[in-house]
Amino acid sequence: MSADTVPVVVIGAGPTGLAAATLLGQYGIKTLVLDRWDSVYPLPRAVHLDDEIYRLLARLGVAEEFAAISRPSHGLRLLDRDLRVLAEFRRGADVGRHGHPEANMFDQPQLEELLRANLERHPTVTLRGNVETTAIEQSDSGPVRVRLTDRSTGETSTVAAGYVLGCDGANSLTRSTIGSTMHDLAFAQRWLVVDVATDTDLAQWEGVHQVCDPVRAATYMRIGERRYRWEFQLLPGESADGYRDMTRLHPLIRPWTRNVLADELEIVRTAEYTFRAQIADRWRKQRVFLLGDAAHLTPPFIGQGMGAGLRDAANLTWKLAAVLDGRLPEHVLDSYEAERKPHTRSMITLAKLVGIAMTAGGDTGSALRRILTPHLHRLPGLSNRILDSRTPGLRRSTLVDRGRPGRGLGGRLCPNAPLPEGRRFDDLAAGRYALVTSAAVTPALRSEVHDRGGVLVTASPGTVLHRWLRRGHTAAALVRPDGTVQRTAPDPKALCRHLPSPSPSGVAQSLISRQGEAS
Repeated sequence: MSADTVPVVVIGAGPTGLAAATLLGQYGIKTLVLDRWDSVYPLPRAVHLDDEIYRLLARLGVAEEFAAISRPSHGLRLLDRDLRVLAEFRRGADVGRHGHPEANMFDQPQLEELLRANLERHPTVTLRGNVETTAIEQSDSGPVRVRLTDRSTGETSTVAAGYVLGCDGANSLTRSTIGSTMHDLAFAQRWLVVDVATDTDLAQWEGVHQVCDPVRAATYMRIGERRYRWEFQLLPGESADGYRDMTRLHPLIRPWTRNVLADELEIVRTAEYTFRAQIADRWRKQRVFLLGDAAHLTPPFIGQGMGAGLRDAANLTWKLAAVLDGRLPEHVLDSYEAERKPHTRSMITLAKLVGIAMTAGGDTGSALRRILTPHLHRLPGLSNRILDSRTPGLRRSTLVDRGRPGRGLGGRLCPNAPLPEGRRFDDLAAGRYALVTSAAVTPALRSEVHDRGGVLVTASPGTVLHRWLRRGHTAAALVRPDGTVQRTAPDPKALCRHLPSPSPSGVAQSLISRQGEAS
């Protein structure tokens, strides 16, 4: 790679692109982020993330700032068309297995402001706004050429990149460039999405209200101190244009606003969305990758759309950093699509099924929901399943050994467990490989893990990690930098050979020195 080639160019500065750039910056990888907007896109879009994504925000360095702009959700209520409660699944505001509340409401522009400000902490990352990416060209040899146009001056230029991460959204130029197409998963519904601000507390239950009505399905949730979100399924012939003033909108939201006067409610945004279920047929061509909405679109019924993109960033960036640093061979990058595509498809399928359950079946479906839904919480384990934020484990790949089907920890996330010294697992791992073991630890084993740029974590009896290993029927687990278990073994020594080679350029050692020695 020549001196004038940027190792990584990220196209798109939404949450996925900013997360990818930040993670690369933590590894000291020189990265250029390109975005067509000069600042944060001001209108709200995503409003929910779970504790797994909150955990990733903490890894990015914005956990405290995010806590100040978010509020935990109390769970989910299923309502009939008359807003009578069919079932309720409560969540507490206490921390979950990843150290954070399991459901969190927020305003996307505020989150993006935090991520942009946080990006400035990483001197190897440059954000260039107000530029349009017009072409991406790559050959079998040499760097990827990214052609740009400055939207202010019209000046054109070209950037040479070692790798390109296309985080450029649903209308992705990157996707069309690599010849990838979106595969439709047979779901499309037109919805009205409305954000309203008011200084009056609506005094509603502060969880998600899901109206299960095949005629006009709806969702209500409180987003912030004075912000509220409604989503209504549009009827044939309707459009968002019919609800852009409060006179027309007020009858739809009045069941929740009750006696609040229309002039006390301010419309922040009214938009029409077609909720789609789609996934790209290929996520990579040579040195160009797709992430986020460029690779997949998830209906919003389980609040996982933005989270899927951040999972993409977490999965790919540590591998890319290790390849650029010479610690892993380039072929391990094939594991990105092999791991993320099936996981994303399963989450899209779940979101699609939830959406259909809310809206399908006409009057017969509504009658069945009224009869059956109040009894859901009595079914053994179902309430926990609905409220459990855990997502499926990753499938077998070059970097995942699943072990015995249904029993092993391989491919699953290691919990961000509390440790005896007052920290949590992520504080200790700090973006490195971690060998977690309940077996006896020798000085030689500790030294070998350290020399390979990893960290050894002892799971003492009675701790969360010790119980986690026992449930997984193992005494040792090798945990990747993204928190995923790569493989397990009864003897921790057997896992050492699967640690990457020592870093020729010292990136792993620089991470250790920044985070502090761990044992």
